[in-house]
Amino acid sequence: MMHPAGCEPLVVIGSSAGGPAALVKLFEALPADFPAAFVVVQHLEAQFAAGMASWLDDRAPFAVRVAREGDLLAPGLALLAGSSDHLTLTAGRQLGYTPHPLDDPYRPSVDVLFRSVATRWHGCVIGVLLTGMGRDGALGLKMLRDRGHHTIAQDQESSAVYGMPKAAAALEAAVDILSLDRIAPRLIELVCGAHDFARPGDRHE
Repeated sequence: MMHPAGCEPLVVIGSSAGGPAALVKLFEALPADFPAAFVVVQHLEAQFAAGMASWLDDRAPFAVRVAREGDLLAPGLALLAGSSDHLTLTAGRQLGYTPHPLDDPYRPSVDVLFRSVATRWHGCVIGVLLTGMGRDGALGLKMLRDRGHHTIAQDQESSAVYGMPKAAAALEAAVDILSLDRIAPRLIELVCGAHDFARPGDRHE
């Protein structure tokens, strides 16, 4: 498998209500040698994060675990936010946690992760916003798109709760609006080089 030349791929995923089942379906449909790093923010009480990571790890064809302070991103590894603090890309390939912004109603926040990646990641990014209640992630997904990265939102029909992806669609933050079963094939196309990454203004539905 090859991703576009010179482009180190990172897939960042946000989800909330209905997210665990959606993540399992998405991960199960990807190959074991999928050559991208993953970072996932799922709205979840911190005490349940380790159990969810273990549950996903049992079903995914690659490793899934809770992100720890200072973890480095690596292909074939999915790191899941595991704190009520916000998971961010701090520098280079390194992750960290921060309590700021203190007034964010979503903890951990998808927007905080997406904004940090848009600002600090120097390779190619695919932002994915899955099922969930509220608006978290929509602004961050828009920032990723505006910076030339490819963005995907789950469609209404396959979402358990069409809140977060609906907010992203309203902002035109998503290049692709796809059913859940079409997201993994699209990631494979993008990361493995069958298609170029999107540029701002592109849209496929």
